[in-house]
Amino acid sequence: WSATVYDNGEKKTLSSTDLAGGWYLIYWYPLDFTFICPTEIVGFEALKEEFEDDGITVIGCSTDSYFSHNAWFADKAIFPAGVTHPVIGDTTHRVTKDFNMMNKAMGVGFRGTVLVNPDGNVEMYSINGMDAGRSPAEILRTCQATQAGGLCGANWSKGDSYVA
Repeated sequence: WSATVYDNGEKKTLSSTDLAGGWYLIYWYPLDFTFICPTEIVGFEALKEEFEDDGITVIGCSTDSYFSHNAWFADKAIFPAGVTHPVIGDTTHRVTKDFNMMNKAMGVGFRGTVLVNPDGNVEMYSINGMDAGRSPAEILRTCQATQAGGLCGANWSKGDSYVA
């Protein structure tokens, strides 16, 4: 895939080729200028360095445009630390459809998350209800468990023993 992204205020292109050989997480949110979505974006932004410490690039995605992202992310009351991770402006819906994250009834992406491994395979895939925000901290924990290489029970944290 290849898409236009908002990247810390700049309009760029990002592709799966750029990310080849590394872990990346894409989180979809339905729309800019809404109520639940900024809570998730702020949460992923706050944990960006922790994801990076685990070698995971965090990428947001919605079917809004770069220009919409740029206008919304400039609002310091909503995004006091800014948005420094890339956010895909998937106006063609191509990336959203490629990952089966399209809510056809609403014409926007689901509130979904995928973790892709260095070989380009999806290791984790989830969709939340449109009215239920995700916990970026739980997604980080699940990513860490996925990378850990052992059997990780519920509430396992990085550094804990495996269940077997």
